[in-house]
Amino acid sequence: MTTGRPTSPLVRRPAGPTAAERARTVATRPAVSVCALGLGTSRLQAAATTDAGQVLVVVPRSGGLADAVRRAPQGDLPARVTVTSRSPLPLRNPLRARLELAGWLVPVPAEDEGDLVLDFAAARPTDVLLDVGLTATLLRLDVAEVLLHEGGACTEITPEDYAAAAPDPVGVAEEELFAGSADPLAQLCGRVRAWTGDDAVHLLGADRYGVLFRVEHRRGCYDLRTPFAAPLPGASAFPAAVRALLACARA
Repeated sequence: MTTGRPTSPLVRRPAGPTAAERARTVATRPAVSVCALGLGTSRLQAAATTDAGQVLVVVPRSGGLADAVRRAPQGDLPARVTVTSRSPLPLRNPLRARLELAGWLVPVPAEDEGDLVLDFAAARPTDVLLDVGLTATLLRLDVAEVLLHEGGACTEITPEDYAAAAPDPVGVAEEELFAGSADPLAQLCGRVRAWTGDDAVHLLGADRYGVLFRVEHRRGCYDLRTPFAAPLPGASAFPAAVRALLACARA
């Protein structure tokens, strides 16, 4: 929220997910690329951080990255995996965050591949996993550095904190939640617009702490959260929490 605005019971700055939780939420997004030593930047077929905190990537079995990892003198290849989070809604600037995971790509032992594919699928289901062992192969990134870029700022997270955190349960399901609560969210957006005055207000995202909006004005933009009364235990509580926010706004 910009300074100088009056305090509103609907719009304020309460606590939100930790940086590690936000990073784990960004890691669930599908826009993933990798920059590896000697190979430049390319898109990955898929990437995921498992519940246990392991970072796994799927690449074509032959050529490129898989061959470079197999030929690496030390058995690992320095690489940086980048995951981008964009709003699912049309915005002037839909970029919300960028996560960078730097470390070393290593082969997955054949005896572990089946279990790790299941761990991958539990974190991020994708049809690409059906090709692992056929035309695709699974690699692991041993993480040494975690950087989260948000709103022009960069936060460094320890690999241990990143591995121990969990994605926000509302954040990972926001597209489905937005579709199921389109009308109440439109009403809530109108309430926020009435508070901000002449500035344009757009739905940006959601987490278990509240609904996020982007406010655009002539000099730029800023983001704000309409907070829930308490953090939600899961995505199923989202529709009722939005209705409660509307009731609060009418009170």
